[in-house]
Amino acid sequence: MTTAKAQAQTATASKKTAASKRAAAKTPPASLSPADYLIKILNAKVYDVAHESGLETAANLSQRIHNTVLLKREDQQPVRSFKLRGAYNKMAQLSAAQLKKGVICASAGNHAQGVALSARRLGARALIVMPTTTPQVKVDAVRGFGGEVVLFGDSYTDAYNHALTLEKKQGLTFVHPFDDPDVIAGQGTVAMEILRQHPGRLDAVFVAIGGGGLVSGVANYIKAVRPEVKVIGVQMNDSNAMMQSVAAHKRLTLADVGLFSDGTAVKLVGEETFRVASGLVDEFVTVDTDAVCAAIKDIFVDTRSIVEPAGALGVAAIKQYAATHKTKGQTYAAILCGANMNFDRLRFVAERAEVGEEREALFAVTIPEERGSFRRFCALIGELPGGARNVTEFNYRMNDAAQAHVFVGLTTQGAGESAKIAKNFGKHGFTTLDLTHDELAKEHIRHMVGGHSTLAQDERILRFVFPERPGALMKFLSMMRPGWNISLFHYRNQGADYGRILVGLQVPKADNKAFNEFLKALGYPYVEETHNPVYRLFLQNPPAASPIKAAAKG
Repeated sequence: MTTAKAQAQTATASKKTAASKRAAAKTPPASLSPADYLIKILNAKVYDVAHESGLETAANLSQRIHNTVLLKREDQQPVRSFKLRGAYNKMAQLSAAQLKKGVICASAGNHAQGVALSARRLGARALIVMPTTTPQVKVDAVRGFGGEVVLFGDSYTDAYNHALTLEKKQGLTFVHPFDDPDVIAGQGTVAMEILRQHPGRLDAVFVAIGGGGLVSGVANYIKAVRPEVKVIGVQMNDSNAMMQSVAAHKRLTLADVGLFSDGTAVKLVGEETFRVASGLVDEFVTVDTDAVCAAIKDIFVDTRSIVEPAGALGVAAIKQYAATHKTKGQTYAAILCGANMNFDRLRFVAERAEVGEEREALFAVTIPEERGSFRRFCALIGELPGGARNVTEFNYRMNDAAQAHVFVGLTTQGAGESAKIAKNFGKHGFTTLDLTHDELAKEHIRHMVGGHSTLAQDERILRFVFPERPGALMKFLSMMRPGWNISLFHYRNQGADYGRILVGLQVPKADNKAFNEFLKALGYPYVEETHNPVYRLFLQNPPAASPIKAAAKG
């Protein structure tokens, strides 16, 4: 036997021995290749608990952006998230002895539910450490799947460190949410299904990134099977640890992360997920809160389902990518990775969705405090170039004898239109500030326009129900007497076929009879609130005797 041949046989024997040892210990090699991951994904044990989710065409969105958009419906898994796949695949690899002792994880949401359900299916104990700030609905969901919940600390990091302590103390097996090859392989089955369900043209798959488990599994499978398909990682612009780490060629810990997309709010990505993403992910993009809110609405329009913010990242990125690169006729897939949305967030999402799609523009407009100027401004809105715009919001409170400052929202016909509208207002003598992209205005100022006014004498406050149709406001303004000045106006479109409007009018006492006749002729339902204690506290100036003290005496 030649020396070379002997060395080759020795090397082969060494590799087999190493592989046998790894198999016995069930610890994968340090650096798995896409081919290694392909084998793990093909053999992943996920379908005892998960199901093959649908791949649907988003017909309305596809038509609007002139590219085919496919939605991978991981929001329809038993725990409303893909996390079940990785958690179960990891736990299915454990020995009987390990399962008997039980498993532990730290999570504030989807991973916790995946581990709890997987443990119930495998007959194992599951201890879930969650931050004390976790919403009760998620705590209840984990307990509903049979998990034992321990609330500890104010953040995920606190919970994670406590889970590591309990792991050693109780001899449990830790199930990591993303930085584990078996977890990654379980998540990779999502890509396996996508390519099987859609064997035709596929230009890119857009994947939300938190710690990186999903994108690592998807990238490994796609690059092993169809390397021409791009894998594009998506992060929030205030939680982009993976994007920054890949750019720096080392893992970076973010000082802080935004919490709107709590499912992807990770300060430090995993070691293995960083290695995989650095080598296999083609591009990274970031999206902002407004874009994600708009994407949640787009998904609802096409599916009648509501996903959580993390679940909409892929769709938000597709829209942004198609607009930036001016693509047409391409096919993109987005993974709707979760639908555990807190109900109380829906108000915020609805508020910001129109701005995120740039279907609503916001302005601060200065109009002269003189007779007829308010009506003239409203008429101008109906005469804007390109057609009339619907008013989505109108806030005004008299506070200056010479000028009035109003906060107004208008529907738009496309992106970038707000600047043109502002310019048109200015041309007609109304100084205008475009607030469409101003975070302070969108989050706070729009709700704070108002207050006491020393100028609002003889003020009557009324709540109206206006029909949501063109001309309703102009009918109101045209039927008013010229001497009745509007001192307050608040309106916000709520998506119904009628609008709720609060109006302050300065009506001399001598005109009360005529004013009542005006209200009757107008025909709009109304409630007078002039004596409401809330108005007297926050809007009337000088305020009457304290309604709080009056109520206390009563």
